[in-house]
Order: sequence, then structure tokens, then C-alpha cells
Amino acid sequence: MIKLSPSILASDYMNMGSDIKAIERAGSPYVHIDVMDGHFVPNINFGPGVVSAIRPITDMVLDVHLMITNPEKYVNAFLNAGSDIITVHAECDTDFNFIADEIKSKGKKFAVSLNPATDISVIEPYADKLDMILVMSVNPGFGAQSFIESSIDKIKALRDKYSHIDIEVDGGIKLSNVQKVIDAGANIIVAGSAIFGGDDVEANTREFIKRCNS
Repeated sequence: MIKLSPSILASDYMNMGSDIKAIERAGSPYVHIDVMDGHFVPNINFGPGVVSAIRPITDMVLDVHLMITNPEKYVNAFLNAGSDIITVHAECDTDFNFIADEIKSKGKKFAVSLNPATDISVIEPYADKLDMILVMSVNPGFGAQSFIESSIDKIKALRDKYSHIDIEVDGGIKLSNVQKVIDAGANIIVAGSAIFGGDDVEANTREFIKRCNS
């Protein structure tokens, strides 16, 4: 089954709780929480406090994507806040084995994200500890960007090499292009504006899940 992970970066921040409940009612198994520090990427948004506020209101998997510098300094704060999956960027100058061990010691999942220009070979030194690989199909830091077509080849290459690992795709995913990323080998789909951009978040989520698994 293909899993949907709606990104609350695109949600109505004044009604985030209601939006989260809507995607949960629609059957989404995950909720994607983008964390940006104003350094690794230009924008600043959520921190551990947002994750801890979300945790009590949903049973969905909290799929936390750290677009931050020095993730090793903050990984435990996000674990303690209730994260189920923590993704850090391969482009960070950090100790990935340390981060993986911290996450796995709490029984949670460790993932690494690859920017569009990053070659898949960089994850080889710690690939045996990965539960998931996140392919960025846009340049990170902003929502509502267009899908980068070369991401398809990267997804295929990762699926061929790491058949046992979840592959998530984030950036510019819509109903019109989701099937090609699934065909390439992705099994977890992040969607933001395609879910939260319309009037009926619950209906949008249901339609997306249906399309992903048709």
C-alpha cells in the first residue's frame, strides 16, 4: 500500500488542529512536519513545541523532516516531543551514525533526505541504519514549487539499490503526477498544497489516497 504524508507546511496555521483531524478522518497514516531553521534553508517555521502540540491530538505517524543545520543538537528534543520518524539532510555536516543510534534507541525510525543535486552515493556509509530515504523533488525551503523531473531517475536508482527501504518523495506532488513517482518506486508520498490548497481538506485527502492506490 502506498502511504500518504500530507505536509502541514501548506495547512491553515490558524486552523492547523482542524486540518490535522481532517486528514486523519480521511485515512492518512502519516502527517509530514517540515522544520526549517532559517540557516540550512531560508525560511523559519516549526520547532519541537509544534510537534509536542500535535502529538496528543492524533494517532498518525509524525513524519518529522529536519531541514536544519546541526541536527544532532536537536534530535532528542524532537524525539521527546513525540516524533515517530526523523529525517535529516545528507548535506549536513553531522555524525549520521550518532543520530541514527539516538533515534533507534527510542524505538523510532531514522531517515535521510537527498536534495535534487545530491548523488545517492553519499548515503552508502550509513545505509544499513536507514529506515527511509526522502527524495526532494524540489529545492527545500518553500512550498508550492514545481516538480523536478530528474527526480524520477533518482527514485528508480534508489529503489533498485535499496529495495527493502521506504522511499518517500517530497515536492510538487499532485494528482496529475503522483502515479509516475509511484511507478518509479516511491511508496510514501508527501503532498502539501494539493491537500490543503482547496476548500475541503478531508475530500482532497481521500481522493489523493484513492489515486495513490488505484
